[in-house]
Amino acid sequence: MSGERVLIVDDDQLIRWSLSQRLGKEGFQTFEAPDGAAAEALLAEQSFDLILLDYKLPDTDGIAMLKKLEQSRPDALVILMTAFSSIEKVVEAMKLGAYDYIHKPFDMDEMVVTIRKALETTRLRREVKTLLTDQRSRFGFDKIVGVSPKMREVFQLLKRVAESETTTVLLQGESGVGKSLVARAIHFNSSRATAPFMTIACTAIPEALLESELMGHERGAFTDAKAQKKGLLELAYTGTLFLDEIGETPASFQVKLLSFLEERTFRRVGGTMDINVNVRVIAATNQDLEKAVQDGRFRSDLYYRLKVVPIVLPALRERREDIGALVRYYVDYFNREFRKSIKDVSAEAMKLLEEYAWPGNIRELKNVVERAMILSRSDEFVVEDLPPEIRRPSLAAPASGFRFRLPEEGINLEELELDCLKQALDLAKGNQSKAARLLGMNRDQIRYRMEKYSLKPTS
Repeated sequence: MSGERVLIVDDDQLIRWSLSQRLGKEGFQTFEAPDGAAAEALLAEQSFDLILLDYKLPDTDGIAMLKKLEQSRPDALVILMTAFSSIEKVVEAMKLGAYDYIHKPFDMDEMVVTIRKALETTRLRREVKTLLTDQRSRFGFDKIVGVSPKMREVFQLLKRVAESETTTVLLQGESGVGKSLVARAIHFNSSRATAPFMTIACTAIPEALLESELMGHERGAFTDAKAQKKGLLELAYTGTLFLDEIGETPASFQVKLLSFLEERTFRRVGGTMDINVNVRVIAATNQDLEKAVQDGRFRSDLYYRLKVVPIVLPALRERREDIGALVRYYVDYFNREFRKSIKDVSAEAMKLLEEYAWPGNIRELKNVVERAMILSRSDEFVVEDLPPEIRRPSLAAPASGFRFRLPEEGINLEELELDCLKQALDLAKGNQSKAARLLGMNRDQIRYRMEKYSLKPTS
C-alpha cells in the first residue's frame, strides 16, 4: 500500500464517495471537503500528497483556490477536475501550478493512472531536491578549508564566479590542491546547480575517443558506432562540464574545443547538424600553460579563450597557516568515517605536519591523516603515527640545509631539473617512489616529469 494522503475537494457527494472507495482500495488515504472553506480548514491543519480539486465549487472556483495555494502551499500537487472545456481556464490553471486536469465525467481507471503518475513525479522532485541539498552541503564553500590571506582571495573570486553568468573558467594549480572540489563548489553554488555536473579526465581517455566522449557520435561514424551517442556537452546542458587536465589534450582536440568555445555549437562525430548548447566549461590543469604555449604544446588562442576567469589555487606549502585547520578537518571527517574518537593531535606531531613540504598537497595531507587515524591507539595521534618522511624530514629532503647558489650568468632550469631527476632515479636504481622521496616529491610528480622528459622506467 502506498499510503499517500489525497484530499478530494468536490461538492458532489457521489463523486467524493466513488473516489474515496476506489482510491482506498488502491492503498491511498483519502480526505473529503465539499467546498473551498472546508478544504482550507483541512489544509491549515495537515498536509496532503495530492489534491483533487473540482473547478466549480459552491463558494469559490478552482482558479481562486489555486491562487491561494500558490501563496500558502507552493509545493502542493493539484489535479483539476472540470466539466467545462474552456482552454483559457485550463491554461490559466496550469500556469498557477496545477499538475494536470481531467474532464468530467472521467474514467476511474484513467484517474488512478493520472494520480500515480503525478505522485511519482512529485516523489522524483523530492529526491532531486534532497540530492541537491546534499550536494550543496558537501560542496559548499565552507568545505574548502582555508584561513590564509591567499585562500581568502580565492574564496572571494570563487563566489563572484559562481554568481556570475560567465561560461568559461580556468583552474590552475599543482596536483592535489583541490581543483575538482573547487569546480564542484562553483557549480553547486550557482544558478546551474539543478542541472548536471559532468566531468571528464582528459588523460584517462585515449586520444581517438576524446572527441567522441565530449561531442558524441552518430551511428556508423566509425566501426564500433552502432548507435547514436550524446556527448558530455549535450548531457551537461544548462549545467557545468569539468575538463580535468586540459593541458594534456592533443592538438586536434584543442582545435575542436576552441571552435565550441567560440561558437557555442558543435557537431557530433560523423554528424552534419550543428548543435547549440548552454553549458559552463571549467577547465583545470597542473601545468604552466603559458610555458606550454611557448613550447608549442598548447594552442595560444585556446589558452586565452579559457583564461576568461583564471583562478590559481596555491600549493599547501604556500599557505602553511591552513595546515592545522585542514588536519583538524580531516580528523573530524575520519572520526565519522571510522567511528573513532580521536580528540587531538599532539603538539610535536602538529609541528612536523606544519613544517613538512607537502609535495602532494591536500591529497597527501588527507592520506597522512587517514593513516595516522588508522594506526593511532589513543585518543590523539602522535609522531609515531606519522609516515617516515614526515617523522624524519631528511628522508623526504636529503639536501636539507643545502642552498643552491644561482650563477651570475643564470641557468637553464629545465636542464637542472632533468639532471636532478636522472640522478635521483640512478640513486634509487629506478625505484620511482624512492626517487620521489629523494626529491621531496610524490610518485605522481616523478611520473609526470619522466613523461615530460621522455624518460623510460628501468626494469
